[in-house]
Amino acid sequence: MSIVSPENHFSKSIFKFMKVKKSLGQHFLRSEKALATIIRESDLGIKDIVLEIGPGTGILTEKLLETDARVIAVEKDDELYEFLKNKFGKEIASGQLNLIHDDILKFIENSKLKIENYKLIANIPYNITGVILKKFLEIDFQPEKIVLLVQKEVAERIIAKNKKESILSISIKAYGIPSYIETVKAGSFAPAPKVDSAIIAIDNISKDFFKDFTEKEFFNAVHAGFKSKRKKLSSNLSTIFTKDKVREVFQKLNLDDNLRAEDIKIETWKKLTACLY
Repeated sequence: MSIVSPENHFSKSIFKFMKVKKSLGQHFLRSEKALATIIRESDLGIKDIVLEIGPGTGILTEKLLETDARVIAVEKDDELYEFLKNKFGKEIASGQLNLIHDDILKFIENSKLKIENYKLIANIPYNITGVILKKFLEIDFQPEKIVLLVQKEVAERIIAKNKKESILSISIKAYGIPSYIETVKAGSFAPAPKVDSAIIAIDNISKDFFKDFTEKEFFNAVHAGFKSKRKKLSSNLSTIFTKDKVREVFQKLNLDDNLRAEDIKIETWKKLTACLY
């Protein structure tokens, strides 16, 4: 007698009624281990509000609801929205689940999301990872915590695994503390993507970092600093600040003139930006 695992049962049953849409970057998580890790890292309770992007077939949604948290799930796909509406009829009726049929980016831009003290937890399409992170870290109503499944390579860049910073890593560290939780193999999804994924968490999210300068000023400096990877940081910064000003600030902060942007950690970027402006 053979035993059908939850993952195999899921992958066989779900594709009976729908066709995966590559244009939406659909890869449905089917690993119980990964799901358990996401729930554990999310640290959810009855008072928590969760925003889930692209619930898909609802496998993560189901686990989120089991924590007694209130879930707001935004699904763009027409077929999946109808499927979820039927699957979670009881939870929708009770008010525990608010299922919204919309594109998450339009949903945010139209300022429909006006919730406080919520957590963003989702398995998002690879092709909108950067946009999602940017949107939810920059908006005024930031989540208090983010737990996402992203491409492994992106997760490694976010935490600067190779000890080299990037615009992506610095941009995220300006708002919170990112951590690499766990690798999720490609076979954990249906259909399987071509690359492995990873669970990341971003904690202590706020805009306290920008007390001495604006977000625009900070990102102007960061983008200038990374403008040419082969050039020294001081040379790159001199494209938007005077050479004398850059030299003065480097001396004040005791920074090596040969440093490159990838060598500068977030706290040094903070001091550098404050002095330059």
